[in-house]
Amino acid sequence: MNYKLVIIKNENREESATRMQQMLTDFGCFIKVRLGLHDVPADICSPSGLLVLEVVADEAKIQELVDRLNVLPRVTAQMVVI
Repeated sequence: MNYKLVIIKNENREESATRMQQMLTDFGCFIKVRLGLHDVPADICSPSGLLVLEVVADEAKIQELVDRLNVLPRVTAQMVVI
């Protein structure tokens, strides 16, 4: 069994979080698991974070999501199949 993952590094959450969330909502039917990781300092919201998605779609659909995410400033997304 293969697992299809999308790994997303967001280095500017304040600027891109709203647009990224809309993209994830658009592809929501294909997202099985979503795990968000970021630093949580006591006095500020972390400007960067990492998202790990397990997706259940064909690779072309997953690549469409990755391509859309990579257009956002300071966002890097990659598909991983393991």
